[in-house]
Amino acid sequence: MDLTKCGDSVLEILECHLRSECRQRHRLALRGLVVLSKDPSMARIMCRLSPSLLELLGDADGDMVRMSLSVFTNLLKNKGILILSTTAPKLAEALLELFDHDKSEVQVLSLDLFFKVMDLVVDEGKKPLEKTLSHSLLPLFLHCHDENQHVAKASRETLLRVTEFLKRRKLKQLVKKEQLSKFAECLLAEDRSRAAEHLRRALPYLQNPQEPLRAAAIRFMEMAGEPAMAQKEELQALSEGLQAPRNSASPFSLDIENRTHLALKALEVSSGLSSGSTVPLSQEQYL
Repeated sequence: MDLTKCGDSVLEILECHLRSECRQRHRLALRGLVVLSKDPSMARIMCRLSPSLLELLGDADGDMVRMSLSVFTNLLKNKGILILSTTAPKLAEALLELFDHDKSEVQVLSLDLFFKVMDLVVDEGKKPLEKTLSHSLLPLFLHCHDENQHVAKASRETLLRVTEFLKRRKLKQLVKKEQLSKFAECLLAEDRSRAAEHLRRALPYLQNPQEPLRAAAIRFMEMAGEPAMAQKEELQALSEGLQAPRNSASPFSLDIENRTHLALKALEVSSGLSSGSTVPLSQEQYL
């Protein structure tokens, strides 16, 4: 087909099926969009689908998420497209949630796209993006320890770009030198007032099926415990999370569990918490 002549009509049909309640139509429409998004002439007019594609990034079906990420990636390969300031923060937030996806292919695609967002966002969109990028520092650091080498490599590259974007020079140098243990110390030293916030973000990784990630989270929490002592409510949430059951009975996991128990006791003694305490926890086109 000559898409320069019938591209709009084809896109209208696919857009209609993308809004359908039928999952199979959804899937077929996305497969079509993945193919069409590779065509530069289609990429420009497909940007209007960004809101629908953003919603699909939260879909429970990993294949739907993967295809949606592929469409975004193909669109952003077009040099005439930048990301609109209103879209960038929403896209970045959605991608941040996918760093912990159970499919490694989705993780790598989300990390690569997160990287591209920083490079392509328009100037007025940089400030709103900073908050999400700051929130990404710890997850990216932890995923540098991922067992999947593709995920670990993508995490390191993205972490380097985030520190550069945020102008965190010391952190950037530590990532470049691959001094990750010092990275954690430096992050806590620079963000001392947000130590409890970092602790809260580390909590879910205690339930991660990968032992290296759990170990990295525990090491970070051990370092973060002291600066966070003054924030009692956060420590109550931490106390509850630290008591969660471990995922494995292997010697490595038992060591993590023992260290977790010691960390919990230290926090209880220092903060006066009880073990049973709980807390509710001007370009051509834009996307």
